[in-house]
This record gives sequence, structure tokens and C-alpha cells, in this order.
Amino acid sequence: MTTVTEVTEAQVRQLSDEDVARLDAWWRANNYLTIGQIYLQGNPLLRRPLEPGDIKPRLLGHWGTSPGLSFVYAHVSRLIKLTGQQAIYLAGPGHGGPALVAAGYLEGTYSEIYPDVSQDEAGMLRLFRQFSSPGGIPSHVSVTTPGSIHEGGELGYVLVHAFGSVMDNPDLLSIAVVGDGEAETGPLEGSWKGISFLNPVRDGAVLPILHLNGAKIAGPTVLARKDPAEVRSLLEGHGYEVIEVEGADLPGMHHRFAAALAEAWEKIRAIQQSARAGEWDGARPRWPMIVLRSPKGWTGPEQVDGVQVTGTWRSHQVPLAGVKDNPEHLALLEQWLRSYRPEELFDGSGAPVDLVRALAPDGDLRMSASPHANGGVLTRDLDIPDFRKYAVDVTAAGASRAESTRKLGELLRDVYSGNPDRFRLFCPDETNSNRLGAVFEVSDRAFAERVTDADVAIGRDGRVMEVLSEHNCHGWLEGYTLTGRHGMFATYEAFAMVSASQTVQHGKWLQEAKRLPWRAKVPSLNVLLTSTAWRNDHNGFSHQGPGLIQVVLTQRGDVARVYLPPDANCLLSVADHCLRSRSYINLIVIDKQPQLQWLSMDEAVEHCTAGAGVWEWAGTDNGTTDPDIVLACAGDVVTMETVAAARILRERLPKFRVRVVNVVDLMGLIRPKDHPHGMSATRFTELFTDTVDVVFAFHGYPGAVHQLVHGRPDADRFRVRGFVEEGTTTTPFDMTVRNRVSRYHLVMDAINNAKRLPRGASDLKAWCEQKLAEHETYVVEHLEDMPDVRDWSLGDWAERG
Repeated sequence: MTTVTEVTEAQVRQLSDEDVARLDAWWRANNYLTIGQIYLQGNPLLRRPLEPGDIKPRLLGHWGTSPGLSFVYAHVSRLIKLTGQQAIYLAGPGHGGPALVAAGYLEGTYSEIYPDVSQDEAGMLRLFRQFSSPGGIPSHVSVTTPGSIHEGGELGYVLVHAFGSVMDNPDLLSIAVVGDGEAETGPLEGSWKGISFLNPVRDGAVLPILHLNGAKIAGPTVLARKDPAEVRSLLEGHGYEVIEVEGADLPGMHHRFAAALAEAWEKIRAIQQSARAGEWDGARPRWPMIVLRSPKGWTGPEQVDGVQVTGTWRSHQVPLAGVKDNPEHLALLEQWLRSYRPEELFDGSGAPVDLVRALAPDGDLRMSASPHANGGVLTRDLDIPDFRKYAVDVTAAGASRAESTRKLGELLRDVYSGNPDRFRLFCPDETNSNRLGAVFEVSDRAFAERVTDADVAIGRDGRVMEVLSEHNCHGWLEGYTLTGRHGMFATYEAFAMVSASQTVQHGKWLQEAKRLPWRAKVPSLNVLLTSTAWRNDHNGFSHQGPGLIQVVLTQRGDVARVYLPPDANCLLSVADHCLRSRSYINLIVIDKQPQLQWLSMDEAVEHCTAGAGVWEWAGTDNGTTDPDIVLACAGDVVTMETVAAARILRERLPKFRVRVVNVVDLMGLIRPKDHPHGMSATRFTELFTDTVDVVFAFHGYPGAVHQLVHGRPDADRFRVRGFVEEGTTTTPFDMTVRNRVSRYHLVMDAINNAKRLPRGASDLKAWCEQKLAEHETYVVEHLEDMPDVRDWSLGDWAERG
């Protein structure tokens, strides 16, 4: 652990005249650059009066939150310079981008990364022109912003990202600025509880700063209008020690905020030092946070056209509109810009003067240059044991059952043991339910609240993350991986849609990061979905939904991966690959219940490496070039149905040539020009031919496969069966019947779509229809005593309904 410089709270708290001058100069410079990005396309240093041609043709950006963000940034920079504290800055408010871009520019980091945006007049003009312009940078604190691991405006994720960033990261302080509009969102409301899972010995600290500036885009915010005592009670109820700062007067606000920040930092250091000295009694610390009340649009135009702007929602975006065509507004803009006295802040070349530069810490201590915000540079490979030693012994396909995810749990247990500071499992209260409970042999669940004698595998030293919130688990993992560590998020399949927007946003982050050479690759976001749509044995329709597959498929091919391993050995092979990968979203879907095991470990490795393959033992085409029908499958239950369908056809139509193709890597179906995993045209033809009809049993929504095979030879020959929103609390076989993916439906599809039919095909089709009718009658008449299908053998499945 790095030791920060020993300074007293008083040294951090007390501002000298020189301190105030530096803070004031840096803040004025940052505000000036922020406004310039929103308004100017010429005359960046106001060397002459503003003219209409100096104004951008379209004004985009947000001023309201920016001065508060840069005010906090300035003071944290001073704290870092005094103490040597490693810190990163997460800006939750949606459109504070220009303020944080300006901060990186003043610290010099921006010009180091983007040399064309140099610290001179030409570079400043480029800085202004690129903002919210085609081919430029967005108005958020985004991937392109040095020092960021959080896309501002992600609607409530700033605290979860901050808490994830400090887990197993003892030297890091994450400053998380929460916008008061953002504070109204569900994910943010549910994320204050992060301190209930921090361990001050091995984890860093989060300092939340709730920035109440009174308004969102078109009106007041709830917390800003509440009685301050109510806000304090709310936050104290979450377990925080609340420090409040309010005002707009200068330099008074500098003195008050410096004192508040010093108090918060000293409390954090005291908590950590005591715990790391062995003096912690195990009770959850009362971590500090700051509530900052300052006017929205602080230091901007008080009134425009006789209407109050500063301190109201009118300053949220562009306080002065129509500047190019309105001489009065143009004059007001110039007056506003000159109020920061740019001639004192930038020298003759346009570079920041020494007084401005003096506030920034050195090197990697600059928040815009922190390696923690470019976590790939800190990433170390996981120590992963050989997954083959966890293999299920498969002597014959379909002859035995196992809970596949239980074998994965054994692998993850040993990953925990080998990586005590860089791997965590995140799961919404379902680790045991998802059969991953072997991890509790080596780690408890993390919990900093009160523990009782009745609790099992729960304690302050635990590193398995369980909280009943998909948003927290997903966001913690994102913060954890973006700062260089590895992990997995496991949840019930239907519940993954709760945090699906986070999956989308993370995919976009990774996609943009790949385009930036300076962004090092980070560990992948690994998502495991169990308790799937097809096997919710005691839950109903609400728990049946494979929608996240569809969500991930919409992501760009350079970041999205979807795996559907059919058994335990395939799951182990896939998991090993995903844990070693970088900068992907890896979605793994497999049920937790006992399921038939198909492949030996050697066969599984070969199959998963290829991504798809012909299961010759299941079919009857015997390697012929053109079978009569191809039965394809992707997903565990539908694979069982496909194998059963092939068995029915083999036994009842022995001259009917059936090829069985199983797909593990769903992206292999896409053309190689559209996805890196896309199989070649030759390989696709080897599996599916170019002309034979394909009956495809799919775990998810049928449209996904049609989307994936678009552009393949005669794509219309694919007949896809999948989940079509039919469900209830019932058996897996009944689910396949309801969604028309049962072995009987697949047999009938094969008969209906084959170009050559042997004698007896029509009788077999009638037999299938009879079996389906018998099943419907059985369900109606024997609902309460339906057999437990987990105990049926494959032969039983082929004969019973």
C-alpha cells in the first residue's frame, strides 16, 4: 500500500492567500475554457471584440453543472498535491463534459494524449471547435476524456462505478460527484448502500459529493427542494457522516469547501489507518460524504432578457441562445467571457500561465492521468487453474447428468484462491442458487453491517459480492474491470434485463475505447445467465425471458460475444476463454439444473474452439454432402430436444438423413466481414450446406437467428424455433411444447421442410401430433402430479410427453 504524505488536517483545511489565488485562477481558466467549447469557433483568446463569425453555427452543450464540477476538481487537485493521495474523478451529471475536458487540458494530459490540441492559441481553438461537432467529441465526460471511467449521464451509475473501482484497491480515493437530477434515478437511489460492502483494510474509499444546484433540465429537483434536515437524515440513514457546504460568495466558498474536503479526507484516513493497524472492531465505519449546494450556472449571466438564469433550470444548457444573430446576446457573451480575465490566465502564446499550472499535481497523480482510470495499464493476468481438472466424466453422450454451473463454481473457487486481490464474483443474492456456492469454501460474502450467529459465509473479510440489486452488481463489476481487475456477474436470465441498459452502455464504452490507442485493453465484462426461461421449475412467466441475448447482439462485433454451452465441459472451456479475454462483453447462458452431459472434455474443447460442430453420433447423415434436413441447436434444453428429435427420426425413419449441428459461439453464424468470430463461407457450408433446409432450435427469440444468418446462402431456408413469450410455472418439456420447440415440433418441421421424404413420414407426423395432444390432456388432468422431468432418461424423453 502506498503511503501518502503525512500532512495535518489543518494544513489541508487552511487556505493561504496564495492557495486562494491558485484555486481562483485555475477555476476561472476552467470556466473560460468550458464556455469557449460551447460557444466559440474563432477568436479563442478574445484578442479582439467578438464577432458573429466567432460563434458556432449551432450551440450545443451544457453549462449549468460545469462550474460546480470544476470547482470540486480544483479543490481535489489541491488535496492531491498536498497529500500525494491517488484519486480519480467520476462526474455523474450528464453533460459536464466541457468542464472535465478543460481540466485535462489545463493539467497538460489532454495535449499529451492528443498533440493536435496543443497548449497554445491554435490548440485552444481546436479544443473549442471539436466539442459537440461532427467527428469531434461528445458533450459528456466520455471515453475520449482522459481520467474518466464513467460516461457522465448514464442515469444513475456513478456511485456503483466508484465503489467497484475501489474494491481491492486500497490506495485509491474515488471522488463521485452525484448530480441532483441523477440522484432521482432508481439506480442511484439504490447505490448509496455501497459502504455496506467496503472493507477499509483492503479496499479504497469513495467520497460521494452530492451536488445540489437546484434544478434539472426543465424544473426543480426533489432533493434540492427538500428541507436540508430531511436530506441530512436520509443520507445519515444510509450510514454516512454528512458534511455540508453552501453558498456562492467568493472567496468564502473556497475556504468552506477546502475545510469540508479536509475534514472528509481526514476521516477517511483515520478509518483506514485504524483498520490497517489492526484496531478495527469490525463495525461498519461511518464514511464521510459532502453535500455541496451552489447555484446552477454559477458565475454565468444572472439575467438574460430580464429573466433570471443563474440558479434556475434556464442555465442547464446554453444560457445565451441566438448569440450569432442577436447583438445584445453577443455583447453579453463577451462580457461573460471577459469576466474571467483570460489575459491573466493565458500567456501570449495561449498557454496557461504558471499560476494556473501550479495547482495541478505531478505526473500520474493528475486525475486526468491516473492509471486507475486507464485500468488496462494496471491489469495483471489471472492465475487460472487448468479447467480440465474440473471435467465431468462423460463415457457416452446423454448417459449422465450434472449441474453444469456447479463445476464452474469449483473453478471460480480456485480462481479466488489464486487471485486474492484481482478477482470477484458479483451476484444478486443467488450464488448458491446458481450452483456457484463452492466459492464460499474460500471466501465469505462481503458485508460490513452487523453479522449474527445465524449468518452463513458472511463477514467483513468476504470478497464474494451479493446484494439484491442487478444495478449494483453490474456496476460494481464495471468499475472493478475498468480499473484493471477481473470478475463475473451472475444472475437469473430474466433479471439481467433490469440492468440491460448498463450492458449497452458498457459495450459502447468498450467500442469507443478500442478506437483510442492510448486506452489499454481492460478485463472483459463476463455475464453468466442461469435459471433460464426453459427451466424455471418453481417460478412463473415473470422469470422467463431471454432478452439479454438480443440486447448483446445489437452491440458491435468487436466487443460482443454470446456463448451457449450445452453442458458442463463446454461451460468450463468457454469460461476459461472469457476470463482470459480483454475488452469484450462475454454473455454465457446455461441453466443451473441437472442436465444431460454430451461431450468429454477433449471433445468439448475442440467443439468450443470451433464454435460449432456436427454431432455425428446424434444424426444419420453419416458425413454425406447433402443430408435431407439439418437440425441445428443453440442452448442447453433445446439441444436436448434436438437430440431427442434426431433420435425419433433415426428410429422411425431410418432412411431419412439427418444432420445435427450444435452451436456454442452464437457469433459464429454471422458473416466474417460482420464479426471477428464469423465462420468462413466454407465452414458454414460444411455445417449447414448451401441448399438443405435447416430447422434451428434456439434458446432465445427466433428473430435473433434470422438476424445472424442474414447474408448466408439462401437464408430463407432457416426455420427457427425459440422462445415466443409463452410460459408459466411448469416443466421444461411443457415449456418447449408451449413455445413449439419440443422434439415433436422439430420432427414435424423436419418433415414439412425436407425436399425428400421416405415412406412413413406422414404417419410419423400424425404420431407427433397425437403425442402433443396427449401432452396437452396430461397437463390439464394431472397438473399437480406432473413427474419431475429432471429424473427422466433420454430414452424416457423420446417416449413420453
